[in-house]
Amino acid sequence: MASTDRNAPLRLGTIAPNFQADTTKGPIDFHQFIGDSWTILFSHPEDYTPVCTTELGEMARLEPEFKKRGVKLIGLSANTLGSHEGWISDIKDVTGSQVEFPIIADKERKVAYLYDMIDYQDTTNVDEKGIAFTIRSVFIIDPKKTIRTILSYPASTGRNSAEILRIVDSLQTGDKHKVTTPINWVPGDDVIVHPSIQGEEATRLFPNLKAVKPYLRFTPLPKDA
Repeated sequence: MASTDRNAPLRLGTIAPNFQADTTKGPIDFHQFIGDSWTILFSHPEDYTPVCTTELGEMARLEPEFKKRGVKLIGLSANTLGSHEGWISDIKDVTGSQVEFPIIADKERKVAYLYDMIDYQDTTNVDEKGIAFTIRSVFIIDPKKTIRTILSYPASTGRNSAEILRIVDSLQTGDKHKVTTPINWVPGDDVIVHPSIQGEEATRLFPNLKAVKPYLRFTPLPKDA
């Protein structure tokens, strides 16, 4: 695919496109990899780059927290498997974290183009052949293979891993309890009762509901939720 060709845009609610690829943990079919789990697919511009090294180390450190939430991690970088393997060793040296999740080898940018991970802003973000590198994209995908969150960072800016974890908590909390979460919400804070829940159903489901406005109703969740 030429760099000027673009697939139909991916939006929230889109089914995550399937693909087959080689990874550091062996070949995968992406939909089979997802299975019935939540999955986070995230891309990096290139191996052996400073910002990417810090990001991979931090995601590796946080992987147990994602696993507690039933979330699989899978990275992508526009390099070969051999390059990935050497880089993983460097990541361990630099950050102390061992990368256990798979990293997709996407030297030809096939997955990058499929998920529109290509940098159209910085024309210098290319390899020695002039092929655009990937930007820092994050896709949070639910067990139904539905894209629930899309984040895109410029190549120069590292991600906020705590925010990615917070988004997962918000999505899973909302799905479970029919609520939404306000600005800066973290687990344990009050949530917002979904506007679709009204009248007796609202008071039955949320006996501690506090109505600030008819359209804005806060409630705590049970501590064990």
